[in-house]
Amino acid sequence: MGMYTSLVRVRDRDINNVQELASLWGEIHTEVEEYDATLEDTYAVLGDYDFIVIFDADGRDEAFKVALAMERHGLDMQTMEVIPTDDFAELVTDI
Repeated sequence: MGMYTSLVRVRDRDINNVQELASLWGEIHTEVEEYDATLEDTYAVLGDYDFIVIFDADGRDEAFKVALAMERHGLDMQTMEVIPTDDFAELVTDI
């Protein structure tokens, strides 16, 4: 499985309370599982983006499907594949 992170902006959706936000993440969580992916963590952030989402997906195609599913819920996303720092260090030492 690959690990991905998405920088998320909420657009075209009025979220008036915490219950609506929880409902939104619940819907997304269910859809993500349909694409053989798992939401690992979500964080609310200050700054240009509203949330950071970390998810695992079987491959790039599944990651695209997850991103598209979130877009359908009124979220703009910038998704990137990530690897743990230890794995990156191993790549660097192999060069």
